Amino acid sequence: MSSIQAPEENLGVLVRQVRDGLFHLFERKLASSGLELNLSQYLVLKRLAYHGAQTATELARAIDHDAGAMTRLLDKLEEKGYLRRQPHQEDRRALQITLTEAGLALWTTMRGCGDDSMEQALVDLSADEQETLISLLKRVRNSLEKAQ
Repeated sequence: MSSIQAPEENLGVLVRQVRDGLFHLFERKLASSGLELNLSQYLVLKRLAYHGAQTATELARAIDHDAGAMTRLLDKLEEKGYLRRQPHQEDRRALQITLTEAGLALWTTMRGCGDDSMEQALVDLSADEQETLISLLKRVRNSLEKAQ
């Protein structure tokens, strides 16, 4: 690889373009499904669905949000009835955030939007190419984690 690359061949640019394209497609799918939610709200619901109860700090770290933005995001989801805050069992200073039944039902719908977005993104790749892409991206991620 030469040291000077055209922007469209630069790894960082390509990763950002793919990320942005996925986000925009996903938010359009949410809107077309009648869901008035954004990507950050989806990520919180996803985290709670897969990992169970979390603190606001854990959620903020997981989706790369600051504490103030996370509080506002959680307030909105709680107002809509999708999550609840309860006293933490081990730390009286913290609250555990969990999904409500309505939040779990919403997650099922949102997960479909996410699955559809991923399927659309990979539509032009064969099954073997998809496996190769995932494998290569994991290797890049692991290299970056080692460098930290």
